Amino acid sequence: MVKYFFRKLIYGILILWGVVTVIFLLFNVLPGDPARMMLGQRADISSVETIKKDLGLDRPLWMQYIKYLNDLSPLSVHNAKNENSFYYLDTNRYASFVRMVSFSDKVIVLKAPYLRRSYQSKRNVSNIIAETLPNTFILALTSIIFASVIGIAIGIFAAVKKDTLFDKAMLFFSSFGMSLPSFFAAILVGWLFAFVLGKYTGLNLTGNLFTIDDFGEGRYLELKNLILPTLTLGIRPLSIVMQLSRSSILDVLSQDYIRTAKAKGLSYKAVILKHALKNSLNPVVTAISGWFASLMAGVVFIEFIFGWKGMGFVIVDSLNKYDLPLVLGCVLTISAMFVIINFFVDLIYGVLDPRVRIT
Repeated sequence: MVKYFFRKLIYGILILWGVVTVIFLLFNVLPGDPARMMLGQRADISSVETIKKDLGLDRPLWMQYIKYLNDLSPLSVHNAKNENSFYYLDTNRYASFVRMVSFSDKVIVLKAPYLRRSYQSKRNVSNIIAETLPNTFILALTSIIFASVIGIAIGIFAAVKKDTLFDKAMLFFSSFGMSLPSFFAAILVGWLFAFVLGKYTGLNLTGNLFTIDDFGEGRYLELKNLILPTLTLGIRPLSIVMQLSRSSILDVLSQDYIRTAKAKGLSYKAVILKHALKNSLNPVVTAISGWFASLMAGVVFIEFIFGWKGMGFVIVDSLNKYDLPLVLGCVLTISAMFVIINFFVDLIYGVLDPRVRIT
């Protein structure tokens, strides 16, 4: 079990390293100069060179890459004496750290990952993520709850009404929902409720149930701001949960102990709710846990289209402004959450089924 734990841990670290490497290299091969974008019309050669020096963009690409990995690593090596060193231990940047080992002018410190400062706002990326991550988490959580509750309920009813018109309609809907891209679904939902049904929903009128122009604004949460993005983001997992619940229920209903329960005189409702449902939820719960991690990464277009001020909205905005530290910080945070969730799911598999630890 210990080897299995460390093997999964190393896989997770390698995945995060690969994400950082790909995004870092991708941004540095694309045309564009962050220094000039920061200065705008005021850009001149001396100002651009000053900004590049401050950001470390005047150094070779490999040095920038190693410096970024050093900033991200909890254990990092710095120069503690020379303020002109590229790896100087700046207390203004590394706010909290613990000196572990010192040798000559070098020091190894234990610290929180430093995600740099935003090129545009000059704020720490970690502070921006701390403000926007809860909004993204709330949207993903409400979407997965919506998909789970509705999907399981419809899946049970479709299994009970197998081969009926309702069952065939739900199979068609689930196939359509799984093939519908999130960004197109967001545009479609916005068009439907804002234009086709606008006179009934009153999207642009304050105080109504639906709204499309102020999602995520303000410091308090309103239920109306969650309805449309939750519906849109939950369509795909809803389709998956619905179809998986139906298949799992049908598989359990064919088992011998279900026939025994029926032979004992239990009502069909009791057989479904007390026996079949409980034993059919294992694959559904597994799918829900995986989809929750996916939703955290799939909210980018949904948040931008509906104006929900979460990490997805920040990612699109920072891409438009070529804000590399902010993009890297957000993508790395989402990747870390995805890896952590899957890491714990793999550990649970290893505990429940020893055969998994051998593979």
